[in-house]
Amino acid sequence: MFRTNLKRIAKSGFFGFFRNGFVSLSSVLVMIITLSVIGSVVFFGAILNVSLEEIRNKVDVNVYFVTTALEEDVLVIKDSLEVLPEVADVTYVSREEELASFRVRHENDQFTLQALDELGENPLGAKLNIKAKEPQQYEGISTFLQGENILSKNGTVIVDNVNYLKNKDAIDKLSQIIASAGRFGFIFTLILVVMSTLITFNTIRLVIFISREEISVMRLVGASALYIRGPFVVSGIMYGIVAGLVTLIIFYPFTLWLGKLTEDFFIGLNLFDYYISNFAQVFLLVVGSGIVIGAVSSYLAVKRYLKI
Repeated sequence: MFRTNLKRIAKSGFFGFFRNGFVSLSSVLVMIITLSVIGSVVFFGAILNVSLEEIRNKVDVNVYFVTTALEEDVLVIKDSLEVLPEVADVTYVSREEELASFRVRHENDQFTLQALDELGENPLGAKLNIKAKEPQQYEGISTFLQGENILSKNGTVIVDNVNYLKNKDAIDKLSQIIASAGRFGFIFTLILVVMSTLITFNTIRLVIFISREEISVMRLVGASALYIRGPFVVSGIMYGIVAGLVTLIIFYPFTLWLGKLTEDFFIGLNLFDYYISNFAQVFLLVVGSGIVIGAVSSYLAVKRYLKI
């Protein structure tokens, strides 16, 4: 019996979807806007994350060693840094590599290169380049690079300079940007989704209002609340599925057109490639959101406005 009722409810929902063609079309169009907003928030989040990650990668702390520091002592400090939970990566740069890099940076400054040649020896020490997992963790790493942690095995200080204080303002600003971007993104997404859902809810309420006389008859003949609500929920689910599929189709030329632009202006992220490579996740999010919004909006609209 229950299975038979479910079939009847589903059939009635499908029939109602196609019978109220104009209203169904209106509901689908509104839901397309809603789901487009949700999908656009995903793309915006991807662009924001890639941009912030690129900025994170440009922020680091360098540890410069005295020229007399032995390589084995430097590598000991490197190993001690790598076990810290805050550290993402530590790169060792030898004296020779640092000198070669210095020559490349000043290849157009003949005066500096001439003075370097006249010295007859390498005046640069080795270096450790440290990248933290989060910008706010650099201060703790800088604190670690004090006291006994920067001594050689003979007990002498081999660190010449740690440039954390020089980069501190940039690191602090980056931490504030990341925190503000996260809060703004969450609030912006929440506002857009709530507004779009309310519009969808009111559109579906119009569908139910059109069918009010039919519902009154169903109640008079003793139809259960489930049997009355069910077809509208099924129709709402169909709105979500159709709107979700259409939204995904719209995203294809949209991201294809924006792909080159985002690749040029947002640090190499091609929005079309992102859409294709993450299509399964975007599909589940967009179509799933459409089904949930359509079903919940239909159920609440029947319950609240028809007093079943």
